[in-house]
Amino acid sequence: MKTIYLFTIILFTGLITSSFDLKKNDPTENKKSQDLPSAFSTNSDPLVDNEVLNDFFKRYTDLKKYQNKVVALYKNRSYESIWFEDNKINEFGQLLHQKLKSTHEEGLEIEIPYENEIDKIFNKKAKERPSKSDSDLLLSAAYIIYMSQVYEGLDAETVKKTGWLLPKKQLSYETLLDSLIVNPALLEKNDELLFDQYYKLQGALEKYRQIEKDGTWTPIRTETPYKDLRPDAVSNTIAQVRTRLMVMGDLKQDSKSNVYDRELMDAVMKYKLRNGFKPNYILAEEHIKDMNTPIADKIKILTVNMERCRWISPKLIKDKEYIMVNVPSFELVYVKNGKTALASRVFVGSALTKTSIFSGNIDRIVFSPYWTVPQSIVDNELKLKMAADKNYLADHNMEMVNGQVRQKPGSENSLGLVKFIFPNPEDIYMHDTPAKTLFDFEKRTFSHGCINVKEAKNLAIAMLKDYPEWTTDRINKAMEGKEETTFKLANKVPIYICYFTSWVNESGEISFFRDVYEKDDDLNKIMYQESVAFNN
Repeated sequence: MKTIYLFTIILFTGLITSSFDLKKNDPTENKKSQDLPSAFSTNSDPLVDNEVLNDFFKRYTDLKKYQNKVVALYKNRSYESIWFEDNKINEFGQLLHQKLKSTHEEGLEIEIPYENEIDKIFNKKAKERPSKSDSDLLLSAAYIIYMSQVYEGLDAETVKKTGWLLPKKQLSYETLLDSLIVNPALLEKNDELLFDQYYKLQGALEKYRQIEKDGTWTPIRTETPYKDLRPDAVSNTIAQVRTRLMVMGDLKQDSKSNVYDRELMDAVMKYKLRNGFKPNYILAEEHIKDMNTPIADKIKILTVNMERCRWISPKLIKDKEYIMVNVPSFELVYVKNGKTALASRVFVGSALTKTSIFSGNIDRIVFSPYWTVPQSIVDNELKLKMAADKNYLADHNMEMVNGQVRQKPGSENSLGLVKFIFPNPEDIYMHDTPAKTLFDFEKRTFSHGCINVKEAKNLAIAMLKDYPEWTTDRINKAMEGKEETTFKLANKVPIYICYFTSWVNESGEISFFRDVYEKDDDLNKIMYQESVAFNN
């Protein structure tokens, strides 16, 4: 009996489906189907099935590549309508449409296929609108497009090609859809899906686009040859700098004065500190050049870094404790229980021996370490020195062990007096250094790839607070440089080595850092190429 009943339903469905003119290839031809006696002309929520889905993608050919993901949405919801409730577009559908019209706010310019058709769904005055089934499917495809571009970003393989080796966030369109239908407000802000820094950069993007619109970002003109500007100097350039600092937010008001006064000194210091410059009051030519960066370039930097934020899972920074190193800012932060426990300057790999952008887990702290010199350094740097001076190794506290050169523990050891191990294929780690003066440079790219930490000792103390046996006195003794001591952490500490050339702190200050490895232009080109390919 059930078989006969099922057969009757299938036959009835087939008769309904046959009423559609499937021979028409123009998507707009299906608009009039809303007036036909079909399963979607009643007040009930529209349903789809495999036949309707296949027919839709035959007609809307530009959406064909999203078919599998769209089908998965309907399969997950038992092929019921996603966007209609009581015969009307639901709240989430209304909000999605608004978002589709303002993708520039996300730092993107997305051209949605059949955008005019989608607009007609929401235009009550439109004479001909897509049928309910087409409307539902058009919005589902638009949802996939929007989410993939805004929440997911570039695909994993493309991201790897940029040198970004941190874990790429995985997105479940079905699970996300379920949560958004229940709470559409999550489309405005979702800290569970987007790294919080994304929203801060988005606010910065809005600010800088408004500056561009206002036309207040005019070039600062200087005298030739340029002379450094110092406190009490009088110059037309000073007045222009004052205006620029007011526009950027370092100065509350613009007095128009051409005198380098106390008010301007405070603003200059604020500007330098947030952008990674040496904290003094001298306005050198490089600072004027930085201030003269075209506003359009600043906007590109913000959008590029918003893209990087799309790749990061917010879960990464919700650990009880973690360390984050940002290469362009040459800074490390150690976060514990949601608060910054320590911040430190670092220096990183040079342009030839770049520090890799990846993540790991610190599992050991080594005090008074030996340094086994990499063979590449032995071949390229030490062999000639050893050949010229037979006492070279001994004079530098080094020795040959099993055919390898290693430096003994001590205050002059290249790793300093403590190192932090996180096993990785790149064979890099964090460590102390005897070359403390290098931390005074603005551009700190001096290492062979490892991360040198100015506050290495304090970092060790902070990380070992949960280990009562490791008192400060014991740490001091272990760092005397006499004997290597290794401590294995019971709880590994995640470390994330990142690359952000713009960053917004908790106070809302917007920072722009040097693109030391020239990654921004490459990523911007990839984003542009992907956008062209996507829109075509």
